[in-house]
Amino acid sequence: MLSRYMTRSAILLGLFALVGTGIVALVYLETKQPIAEAERAFMLRSLHEVIKPALHDNDIFSDVITVTDPELLGTPDPVPVFRARRNGRPVALAITPIAPEGYVGPIKLLVGINVDGSILGVRVLSHRETPGLGDSIEVKRSPWILSFNGRSLNNPKAEAWSVRRDGGEFDQFTGATITPRAVVKAVHNALVFYEKNKDWLFKRPTLKAEKPLMSHETP
Repeated sequence: MLSRYMTRSAILLGLFALVGTGIVALVYLETKQPIAEAERAFMLRSLHEVIKPALHDNDIFSDVITVTDPELLGTPDPVPVFRARRNGRPVALAITPIAPEGYVGPIKLLVGINVDGSILGVRVLSHRETPGLGDSIEVKRSPWILSFNGRSLNNPKAEAWSVRRDGGEFDQFTGATITPRAVVKAVHNALVFYEKNKDWLFKRPTLKAEKPLMSHETP
């Protein structure tokens, strides 16, 4: 009797698990495409905020490569680089470095860089910084992120690429210095990466599967 009861319970549990797995799989399949489309739309909006559509005539979202430089890009993972061209000529690119030293955790950025090495724009793609303090890095919360526009490795000089509390030119937030400090450092590192690699960043073919180059490797 007990054996029969246990068998029946096991069968019921198995059926519940099977149905549950089926529901999860169905929900995943139903939401996978909309989520992917929403993520693509968000990235396109962000790209067009840092590289205006009028500047290029190519599909910037498709003209992409991946690169790897843990020191300058803040992560050991491959980082996408979106390239903008007009009449086939390079005009700008957008790179997605990580600021690993945020107050709460890593901050993912989008840095638009003109072909001459000046910054077209910077946006925050994701973060977990403290609401009301660190989230002032978002353009919808504060114009602070716009202070990078037009900057370059020589504007300001290297020693001034820091927040004012550290002797630099960039404002910090009241009660929150760690977050802007991390962003300033990551943006500066992105410019250094571009300067080191600008000779080949626009020349690399757009390939779906390629072992990303380290910044010091020769293409």
